[in-house]
Amino acid sequence: MKSSHSFYMRQALKEAHKAFERDEVPVGAVIVHKNTIIARAHNQILTLRDPTAHAEMIAITQAADYLNNERLINCSLYVTIEPCSMCAGAAILARIKRIVYGADDPKAGACGSTLNIANNKKLNHRIEVIGGIMREDSAIFIKEFFKGKRVNAKC
Repeated sequence: MKSSHSFYMRQALKEAHKAFERDEVPVGAVIVHKNTIIARAHNQILTLRDPTAHAEMIAITQAADYLNNERLINCSLYVTIEPCSMCAGAAILARIKRIVYGADDPKAGACGSTLNIANNKKLNHRIEVIGGIMREDSAIFIKEFFKGKRVNAKC
């Protein structure tokens, strides 16, 4: 199972690379249903001028369209960084079965780091969460991106 997690996370990393090249926060996501990738996305917040255009949100919309259903039953969301509260909430509403992420987000993560929306007992759905898959590969994009921003800010 771990090898398949790595395969799908590599696909999410390819999406994160697209965001990095477009000067977007480098987050990538894929959604898998029955061992098939049904959605791929990367952050497009600046491109679309939309604060909700996170990789996970775009991928959820694509997957719902693909399945012709707002419920993403038995789907797994692979994302390079731990989802924020908006994205974890959307995953709950979509009834995603599993979230697999790379790097923790100690400032905004909502799958256990800062909040735990994915497994909040007060909500009507809970999501299996697996963190740390290809953690270093996922973190490197984020670190390099913000390192570049700090360097440019000093100029």
